[in-house]
Amino acid sequence: MSQNAMKRLYLMQVGSMPEYQIPIVCYLVQTGDGKNILIDSGLPEIMPEGESEFENGQDVIEQLASIGLKPDDIDTVISTHYDIDHAGRHATFTKAQYVVQRVHHLDAASNPRFAANRPQWDQPIERIRLVDGDTELLPGLELIETSGHVPGHQSVLVRLLKTGAILLPIDAVPFGEGFTRDEQDDGSNPDAEAIRASTIKLLDLVEREHIGLVIFGHDKEQWEGLKKLPEYYE
Repeated sequence: MSQNAMKRLYLMQVGSMPEYQIPIVCYLVQTGDGKNILIDSGLPEIMPEGESEFENGQDVIEQLASIGLKPDDIDTVISTHYDIDHAGRHATFTKAQYVVQRVHHLDAASNPRFAANRPQWDQPIERIRLVDGDTELLPGLELIETSGHVPGHQSVLVRLLKTGAILLPIDAVPFGEGFTRDEQDDGSNPDAEAIRASTIKLLDLVEREHIGLVIFGHDKEQWEGLKKLPEYYE
């Protein structure tokens, strides 16, 4: 295994939406050369007014501490998008570089959807790496542009030595039932065409790369059967 190859993938449930029984999750990738890469950061410590549907659990900081990591040990935060349940603790990781799609970061600047969480994601630009489209961040760690849920949403592909490739669609495909080529649009989502295009893109990737594990962003039934921190995939 090369030193910078992906060594471990940890899954963390950091909160929930109790009414819908939906887990709020984030992920940690560790490389062979000791880098710690966080994918999303979960809910904010104090929920802004109007976000009462979310409930914090054991937050990302506590969970990282349980395996001996402090916020300053995180080298990179992959920000899939700036929704409050995915970017609520970004500001905690003061030594990290943030990686986000350029389209998303620029849209968020004037999009009211992301305003309440702005103190978390609006970090000094010298610490933000803006990427354009599909990007190999490191050997074995790829970002996949999957707009639809929001402009510039990104999914993540992690290639592990033993488990093989694991796809994290995040909110591009939050539930396993939606990972299908069948038409899902009920007419209620204005971005349905983009969502469908991203779903097909990920389905094609899974087929082409023979990916054995796809971990959906908020799928309670699937989540219950997965390894969670302190266990890991390797």
